[in-house]
Amino acid sequence: MSIFNVISLAGGLSLFLYGMRLMGDGLKQGSSGTMKAAMEKVTNSPFTSFLLGLGITGLIQSSTATIVLTSGLVGAGVITLHQSLGIILGANVGTTVTGQIIRLLDLNSNGTAWLEFFKPSTLAPLAALIGILLIMVSKNQKHATAGSIFMGFGILFTGLLNMTAAVSPLSDSPAFANLFLGFADRPLLGFLAGCIAAILIQSSSASVGILQALSMTGRLSLGSVWSIILGIYMGDCITTFIVCSLGSKADARRTGLVHILVNICGLVLIPAVLFALKGAGVLGSFWSDPITSGEIANVHTIFKLGLAVVMLPFVGLLEKLSIRIVKEDKEKPGRYDEQLRMLDKALLSSPALALEEAHRVLIDCADTACANVESALGLFTGFNTEHIKRIREEEDRIDALTDAVQGFLVKLSPNIGDSHQNNLLNYYIKCSSEFERIGDYAVNLVENAEELNSLKTGLSAEAVRELEVLGHALLSIMDYTVSTFRTHDEALAFHIEPLEEVIDDIVAEMKQRHIFRLRQQACNIETGSVYLDLLVNAERISDQCSNVGVHTMTMDLPDLSIHEHDYIHDLHHGQNEKFNDEYNSLHSSFFSEMDQESGK
Repeated sequence: MSIFNVISLAGGLSLFLYGMRLMGDGLKQGSSGTMKAAMEKVTNSPFTSFLLGLGITGLIQSSTATIVLTSGLVGAGVITLHQSLGIILGANVGTTVTGQIIRLLDLNSNGTAWLEFFKPSTLAPLAALIGILLIMVSKNQKHATAGSIFMGFGILFTGLLNMTAAVSPLSDSPAFANLFLGFADRPLLGFLAGCIAAILIQSSSASVGILQALSMTGRLSLGSVWSIILGIYMGDCITTFIVCSLGSKADARRTGLVHILVNICGLVLIPAVLFALKGAGVLGSFWSDPITSGEIANVHTIFKLGLAVVMLPFVGLLEKLSIRIVKEDKEKPGRYDEQLRMLDKALLSSPALALEEAHRVLIDCADTACANVESALGLFTGFNTEHIKRIREEEDRIDALTDAVQGFLVKLSPNIGDSHQNNLLNYYIKCSSEFERIGDYAVNLVENAEELNSLKTGLSAEAVRELEVLGHALLSIMDYTVSTFRTHDEALAFHIEPLEEVIDDIVAEMKQRHIFRLRQQACNIETGSVYLDLLVNAERISDQCSNVGVHTMTMDLPDLSIHEHDYIHDLHHGQNEKFNDEYNSLHSSFFSEMDQESGK
């Protein structure tokens, strides 16, 4: 085997690994919504979870990705450790799908035209051709994702063909034959070789694929590869455990540990069964005869499936063992841990799930900010120091969660490929700032209330009644805002802008009435200054609500900043009859209420 064969082998391996990654990323991106829905429906039944793990891994072609994602969901509190165990067993079996695809190397068409299409030498260029057409011709994001999947498939098989061509001289090499005969006699060496290969390549599917390519030399047998395959299993789960453990909670680390425990059991059970069958003569010449690519795929599947069937009844024992080995976190839980654990970094590999968890945290921020505003408004009719303390504590919580979710979304951004998900990410970042500002203005209202309380004079009765009307309008617009953000409902979002305009009018009217009261000496300058500042804060709260509504209405439009400006311009210049009707109705309703409150 010359240096040129080695270069060709390395290049083929590079293409194979890149093709697997490209195809897996495309499948993951295209199916992220399905994965999210499936994960949310996971039950406490280990068998149902097993099927879920098998299906997801078969779809995205990576047991590591599935288990890391599962670990993230456990860390985020979406599913429990117990629910994750069946998924892990299913992921172990699902990873064998790649090997079954690669077995097409064994296909012999014997001149049959339709079978020629399924040979890798035909599938590779055909898949690449379809992929590049979808990527270059169509501007649809879904077509581009499908194109990436086809391109990955084509590149994978091109790399595989390069590898098989590069190793073909080894079929006549006595040294190569002796190497694998040595693995048959010394399985520990084979195990270590497989373990090191899986750790370096970081993919059990790719490592088994290399074995399948080498099988084309005719020098491999079941006796020489079984220990290598077991080594690949152990190397792969060690890598997965390390990824699951970095900065994770105890239950998330236990998820990765269960994966190791399952494969350790496999190290004992599989050789025991294998040598029992060999001793009974069941395997016959299959132990030493040349093994094909398809037979390696079958052995890989049988090992994994058999282990899963044996281990499925003992998932409860695995759970207890993992809890005994991985102790609970010693540090005291933080004030915001329940929300922050939703933002587990293991979810970053699945944008749909990551965005969903960020959305859940931001809904909590929105609810808290609006509740703070309501409590702060209540201070003007009933000053309460306990309420003030709680509002300030909740404001600290809003700030901490906003910083955390914005950092999480920034880290997620490189993994976003779908245009809708990209718009959703930008939408969440914008809205997070709006909710944080609403919380800030709630604290400003608290300071206004504290200042009024220190003056000992308070607001006039008429000012208090007018403020109650403004409070009703603010609570109404905040309710629309939170509901809009919760559901992304444009119909709800439309109600925000007319109400914001009415609140502007209410504030303007309240300022005019305040000036009149000053002239009539019905209130003093000091109190009046605080009152005007209070109105400014109230108006700014409605402005932030307006921003959320506009962000929602224009979320999926290409140039958001231009469309947001145009949207507001058209509404405020009477170009939307529905807006005009709702504005007039709300204006009449709230101003009637204010006139009744003031006795006019």
